[in-house]
Amino acid sequence: MAEVKIGVFGAQRGEFVFNFTNKTHEAKLVAVCDKREELLKPFKKESGITCYKNFDDFINHDMDAVVIANYATEHAPYAIRCLKKKMHVLSEVLPAYSLKEAVELVETQIESGLIYSYAENYCYMPATLEFKRLYQSNKLGTLEYAEGEYIHNCEPIWADITYGDKDHWRNNMSANFYCSHSIGPIIHSTKLRPVSVIGFELPYSPRIAKMGAKFGAAGIEMITLENGAVIKSTHGNLAKNSIWFSMYGTKGRVESAREGTSLGDMYTVFKDLDSTEVTSDGKLEVIHPVDPLYNKAKGLGHNDSDYYPLHNFIEAIKGNKDADIIDVFEAMDMSLPGILGYYSVLDNNKSYEIPNLRIKEERDKVRFDDRKVGRDLPSYSKSEIVVDDIIYEILKNKYNKNLKEKNK
Repeated sequence: MAEVKIGVFGAQRGEFVFNFTNKTHEAKLVAVCDKREELLKPFKKESGITCYKNFDDFINHDMDAVVIANYATEHAPYAIRCLKKKMHVLSEVLPAYSLKEAVELVETQIESGLIYSYAENYCYMPATLEFKRLYQSNKLGTLEYAEGEYIHNCEPIWADITYGDKDHWRNNMSANFYCSHSIGPIIHSTKLRPVSVIGFELPYSPRIAKMGAKFGAAGIEMITLENGAVIKSTHGNLAKNSIWFSMYGTKGRVESAREGTSLGDMYTVFKDLDSTEVTSDGKLEVIHPVDPLYNKAKGLGHNDSDYYPLHNFIEAIKGNKDADIIDVFEAMDMSLPGILGYYSVLDNNKSYEIPNLRIKEERDKVRFDDRKVGRDLPSYSKSEIVVDDIIYEILKNKYNKNLKEKNK
């Protein structure tokens, strides 16, 4: 196949596509679309890239594939339009905002036969790639229990990622929605499907109030997998950052180093494994895994993980059947626990079944469930949150000041 031509819908996060194509030359970035003029300015300086403010114009550009990087609550409708336009889709987090959207996206991908891939980059960090290698080679045995944490205190960067816009999706999501960073690496390593979820929500906090957001400080999901194993997923805006994963199998345990320690964060794996499923007192081994693609991935963001979703997406478009993509079904396995986990929060922590959208009968059960947080459901379960507009004015002024400094 000739050089793959890529368009990006969503300029802020879409910057990683520009960095990727500039460094690797594995594809060509030809078009960028964003409604915010200030975010398009850096791309307008580059030859060969056409900028659009309107998606209807952008989608008619000559390109093979589109990276959907707009508001995470609006991915599915645009992904569907691109697939119907015969363009492959790489979707940033998260793939759908309701069960109805999830069904529509899955069925559009099936009908199109095109590549849909989910860019859950936490699956491709050095530690989580090693988890996958160990699990798929049966070094860990069968999964029994796992934990994933994505704790990110976003208060210092909130102005830059929400623009001081009170209607920005980040201000109006539920605490459980943004779940695939903590769940994804476990699902991708084991390929086990989640079958039920119980959700929890931590209280609204002064930190969240200063951000102008309207959700609980963090979401927690207890997820049962098809083999009976359980994942504890924790994610949100607590005081100190933590990216951390742990997996317990019938042959032992692996975990990543804690963020903020001197032990190497996501570049370090601790493992205690047995050669058989007869466990013994093992010896903890510390390893610093190096992926074969490390040199290409280095420096492309998020602990070098931003390289892999795009690389594998392009390889899949070119016909590589072994490309390590996250397809539309696995994307739903990583994201539906958040939607249904919040249903659980609103229903006194009742357990909710997670539909297997690979099966039409399962899709039919939720086909018309179009409940959305911010429209049909509150973003915080315990009370209505009202934010004074002065908070957004302060954040907007901070965003404009930071943008001015960046563009000097």
